[in-house]
This record gives sequence, structure tokens and C-alpha cells, in this order.
Amino acid sequence: MVDVEPLARILLTLMRFTVFGLTLGITLISFQAYQQKRTERLQYAFVGFAFISMGVAISSVITQLGADADDLILLFFQMVETVPFIIGFSMLYLSLYR
Repeated sequence: MVDVEPLARILLTLMRFTVFGLTLGITLISFQAYQQKRTERLQYAFVGFAFISMGVAISSVITQLGADADDLILLFFQMVETVPFIIGFSMLYLSLYR
């Protein structure tokens, strides 16, 4: 019988790297757009995507560390991981609202 867990973990890791790569790509594109036009909207969008990329990176690290952590520590890490997403999506909201 084939052990599926190592294969599933490898697939999950590849998917996380893909998500992180996509967020970095969007951040780079938004930075380039901001460099060309220097509008306030593009600045907010760039900062928003940068924080979302940071949140994706932090959540990947916390998932790896969380396997061995206590429940209270894991809960704290998960609360900290949400902060970059809150800031990032707030900045995107501002960029679209203004």
C-alpha cells in the first residue's frame, strides 16, 4: 500500500510556493505600475499587495511551526498571521474606494 501523507505534504508545499510566487508577482507588477504613474491609488494597491504577500509567507511558516506548538501558542500565531491580511486588504479597499 502507498503512503499518501508524504505525497500530500509535498503537493501542499508546492501549492503554497505557487501562491507565494503569485503574490510576489502581483506585488512586483503593482510596484512597477506605481513607479510609472505615482498615483495615490497605485501606492495603496502596492502596499496592500505587499502586506498580503507578507501574510501568505507568515501563514506558511506558522503552518510549519504549528505542527509542534501548543494550542495557545498556535492560536497566538494565527492571530498574528491575520494582521498583515487585515492591513493588506484595507489598503486594497482604499485603493479601489478613492
